[in-house]
Amino acid sequence: MSKIPQCAMKIAKYIKKTQHTKQEARERDVSCVGLTGGEPDWIFIITKLVHLHFQPKVDFGFKLLHGDLMAIPGLHHFVQDMVAKQIAIMYHWPQALELPILEVSSGTTKRPVGILNVKVVRAMNLLKMDLLGKSDPYVKLKLSGERLRSKRTSIKMCNLNPEWNENFKFVVKDPKTQVLELHVFDWEKVKLHDKLGMQVVPLRSLAPHETTTFTLDLLKSLNPNDAHNKKNRGMLVVELTFDPFKEDNWSMGRQSCVQTGEDGDEFASTGGMLLVIIESAQDVEGKKKTNPYVEVVFKGEKKKTKVIKKSRDPRWDEEFQFTLDEAPMEDKIRIEVMNKRSRISLHTKESLGHVDISLADVVNNGRINETYHLINSKNGMIHVEIKWITT
Repeated sequence: MSKIPQCAMKIAKYIKKTQHTKQEARERDVSCVGLTGGEPDWIFIITKLVHLHFQPKVDFGFKLLHGDLMAIPGLHHFVQDMVAKQIAIMYHWPQALELPILEVSSGTTKRPVGILNVKVVRAMNLLKMDLLGKSDPYVKLKLSGERLRSKRTSIKMCNLNPEWNENFKFVVKDPKTQVLELHVFDWEKVKLHDKLGMQVVPLRSLAPHETTTFTLDLLKSLNPNDAHNKKNRGMLVVELTFDPFKEDNWSMGRQSCVQTGEDGDEFASTGGMLLVIIESAQDVEGKKKTNPYVEVVFKGEKKKTKVIKKSRDPRWDEEFQFTLDEAPMEDKIRIEVMNKRSRISLHTKESLGHVDISLADVVNNGRINETYHLINSKNGMIHVEIKWITT
């Protein structure tokens, strides 16, 4: 394996942790882009180009049946010289090794713009996959460009015409390019689940706030030349609604998200997204080594940040999203700093302190940005930003 990618990864990790002002960026000759409107004070590196002035040494091997083919006499030097020369040229000046820091196309730099409501209604005339002439279907749903886990319906046992009527929500970042991926599977207790068919729906085909019903012919794949697509695999019926966020929700000012009814009473707007940003913590300390991460718990759902090794003042800058049918006026969210211990420890994690945050102020003001003292921590504090964004 080449040692160059390992070196490149170290460079990328170093650059990722570094913020440059405009003047520093000019001096260092890096490619940058501003992430805020107007004239930003800070800019972030998206791509770094690296040139190697000396031809690198490349070491590698070929494994086959637990043996190394490079150990065969006479083959080693011949193959190594030929392959190493070609690989080394790829990194040697004037060739450039491009290190992507932010993946712009994947939506890394894009903010959420709305919520996709999906109702999986039913399927019809599915393929018979079991010995008794039936199938046990379920549907997996995923939004393209996201790294989150797929969502799935319940399993309908022994049914070729199942009805689900199950609802799901997805946070949308780019409705012009993203598509909803739908995969129908036959559940199996032991072996791998059989694929019954799939389809996609481009979000650009949806009108804002309008519910559209799609009756989709299931395919083997999206390859138009795939002969298996000629086979009838049944149909899937779904209902989709795209609800864009209100533009003023993203204002940095504290604008109220509360509406007034005809009788003069105030009531919170209904659906929306709770955006939780875990910024950093200070003075958190474990009993031995401190490897902190954060658990965000809301309505029984738990989400975690990455682990920062050997740090009492960690910075995460991680964002979590919760889509809700109604404003969380009466709810609280728990944010707890945890310490990940080594595997040889009896308990692999310990609590470094927590805070329970009432969300009424978040709903009323649209946003809070506060530093909290951690409960059950001597001096620990955590910086959190929470937004309530309505559709």
